[in-house]
Amino acid sequence: MLKEERQAYIVHQINLHNKVLSSDLSIQLNVSEDTIRRDLNELAENGQVIKVYGGALSKSFQFPFQEGNVYAKEGKKEIASKALSLIVNGMSVLIGGGTTMIELARLIPNDLQCTFFTISPLVALELAEKDNIDVFLLGGKLSRNTNIVTGSQVVNELADIRVDLCLLGTNSLSIEEGITDSDWEVVQIKRAMIKCSKSLAILSIAEKLNSNQKMRVVPLKEVTYLITDLAPNDRSLKDFASSIKVI
Repeated sequence: MLKEERQAYIVHQINLHNKVLSSDLSIQLNVSEDTIRRDLNELAENGQVIKVYGGALSKSFQFPFQEGNVYAKEGKKEIASKALSLIVNGMSVLIGGGTTMIELARLIPNDLQCTFFTISPLVALELAEKDNIDVFLLGGKLSRNTNIVTGSQVVNELADIRVDLCLLGTNSLSIEEGITDSDWEVVQIKRAMIKCSKSLAILSIAEKLNSNQKMRVVPLKEVTYLITDLAPNDRSLKDFASSIKVI
């Protein structure tokens, strides 16, 4: 594989999953970690990714308010629009972080009367623009890698909450492994969010389906709804539709 092809693959994986580890890319591309580090340094110097210890982050995820940065933005807008159908007056809703959730927060109607809890300061700021909803931002350590709050304080606060609906993005989702992630702290937060919710909706572009990360959050049976940028009857969603409601 040529260097240009390898770097294009790396950029795509970073945009798709928000974060990649040098060790994982080394295995996927069958090259040394030194080669991956050189690639990441070059991509960071060119302004395509953000280099961090052990890997790299997506500029799309880190700077979602900068035009042109958000990966698959139109698909995420479509997903956000579909997700609105699950939210009705009087609900209590727990919402995660990420670019799709920001798009959803922007679409919330001004006359909707709900209570929202979130682990994302960026999502909270968007929701705060609405006149008739109460917004609670859970407290904890702000992760620079994910722009969400993490740690035991958040888990403890979530243990005291009961909500009607949890809306989460995901790094990966598959029939076999369910929801998976590459960040252990994020896994703990997502598990706590799911535990305090009556139903769970996963919002994900179709590209992330049928992929796995190293750490499992919950099996697929815990998911109530799957919302993607594809039509619900798309053939590629058939296996998911046999287990959960696809929107």
